[in-house]
Amino acid sequence: MNKEQPNNPLHGIKLKDIVQHLVDFYGWEVLGERIRIKCFNENPSIKSSLTFLRKTPWAREKVEALFLKTPKQ
Repeated sequence: MNKEQPNNPLHGIKLKDIVQHLVDFYGWEVLGERIRIKCFNENPSIKSSLTFLRKTPWAREKVEALFLKTPKQ
């Protein structure tokens, strides 16, 4: 693990990989129910979600928190 961020479980994981894992695990419909943001409920796509999440810190925090609670394969 990197010495600069030894306690950051998300260090080195791309936002795209986080969103893709959540979509694969939950699907768009369930993901939209768990995190109520428009980009997951109306015409969802990875690209539009990434654009929104990069500009909206509170939404990104919710997505990252759900990712940490989600079982990894």
